[in-house]
Amino acid sequence: MSAADYASAVTSSAVMERLAPFDPRVVGTLPLDLAVPGSDIDIVCHAPDTNAFADIVWAHYRSADDFALYRWISETRPAIARFVLNGWPFELFGDQRPVDQQPGWIHFEVERRLLALDDGRLRRAVGRLRAGGVKTEPAFAAVLGITGDPYRALLELAAETDAVLRTRIAALAGSI
Repeated sequence: MSAADYASAVTSSAVMERLAPFDPRVVGTLPLDLAVPGSDIDIVCHAPDTNAFADIVWAHYRSADDFALYRWISETRPAIARFVLNGWPFELFGDQRPVDQQPGWIHFEVERRLLALDDGRLRRAVGRLRAGGVKTEPAFAAVLGITGDPYRALLELAAETDAVLRTRIAALAGSI
């Protein structure tokens, strides 16, 4: 299966329609074209009532291969479902926060912006790290020369203007 056909897996699963009340958005490596073998289809959702989200997921996907549904113990207690459908691994994340305020969405958006502002070198460098087993946020942080917590650092980068991001990428021209 190629990363290019994940969209057909999303369509055939009907996940976007079934989760429509929760503002579902596909995030992660597949839409960024940074997927590696085993990458899953990540979908973040705004679930003010995480029990209602879990009920819909349970009703429609509990018979899928490797189905698991659980709650994080963090402050917002999001519901997370993982399963495999038509050979594709899915991860659905339902959080009480609106999608635009969720770290997963913010990471995705800043990664998309960074890739759009670059001439391809950043994508190739991050892709090489990803192919070596590095997770996405740590790969971006490593290529950008960011130390410390890569997840927090990308949240901070998201607040920067495109001009600042371009300058950061340009400063790396010789190293990536």
